[in-house]
Amino acid sequence: MKKTAIIFPGQGSQFIGMGQQFIESDPDAAGLMNMAEDVSGFPLRKLCFDGPIEDLTRVLHLQPAMTVANLICWQQLVKNLPGFTPAWVGGHSLGEYSALHASGVLSARDTLALVTKRGEFMEREGAAHPGGMRAVLGLTIEDVKSLLAASAGAGTVVVANHNSEQQIIISGDQQGLDALSTLCEEKGAKVIALPVAVANHSPLVAGAVDDFAAFMETVSFTAPRIPLLFNATAAREKDPAAIRSIMARQIASPVRWFESVTLMVDDGVELFVELGPKKVLSGLMRKILPRKSHVKCLQADTPETLEKVVSAIQG
Repeated sequence: MKKTAIIFPGQGSQFIGMGQQFIESDPDAAGLMNMAEDVSGFPLRKLCFDGPIEDLTRVLHLQPAMTVANLICWQQLVKNLPGFTPAWVGGHSLGEYSALHASGVLSARDTLALVTKRGEFMEREGAAHPGGMRAVLGLTIEDVKSLLAASAGAGTVVVANHNSEQQIIISGDQQGLDALSTLCEEKGAKVIALPVAVANHSPLVAGAVDDFAAFMETVSFTAPRIPLLFNATAAREKDPAAIRSIMARQIASPVRWFESVTLMVDDGVELFVELGPKKVLSGLMRKILPRKSHVKCLQADTPETLEKVVSAIQG
């Protein structure tokens, strides 16, 4: 089998119909969706299959909806490849909770309970401290940090995601975003507003950290069975108590995705498999990997695409 890393997407990958083919064809997938509805208290099946997209995209609903879609994809891969163990697992922002489940840190039920509560707290903070996020294309992380220092004092804005060498996501309030965006554009960057109403991974949602940490104490964490690089640290961690702390901080900490992927490539990963809706992370991989890299990236969220992934892993 190829040395494989499994990666899970987060918010922004959702679409109407996600997970539907698996759920309608496999009782185990339907069972996971039933569990997610029971844990969250939301009509996730209807939201995923029928929308409307405005309701699906609401932070409160989206976090358990995206997570159950990811977990179903992982469940289906495991069913089709019994005995398969990836070299690494990882997830982007919200997707990190799916990775925690895949690595054995959290049960499926506890994973869904955590993301439901996380969505509740983040929606609360978003309402209390309005903000947004923007993609900065064409500048390095060093460039953006330098411009951040130059814009200090103009509202609140921080680096939220380091997605690729020249794709940086910034997060903050309107004043801060406008000030930094202007400086970035003056340096030749393209700045794109993202369709989110919450300033994720910024001080504007930091009020959720302590409440979420307290809730985490009610959930059982175990040591990972599969290596996992954490968003907030771009490093491994095996201690369950330390993992709790990292995941509480993750809400308001930058996502160090570029570093994490680079470390997995340096470790010899031959194949990245994105399990979950759409191909957002697969698109990022094309920006991260050198042009003539031998490393491949595939995505699966349907029975057809999963079949191709299984064949690729088997070599």
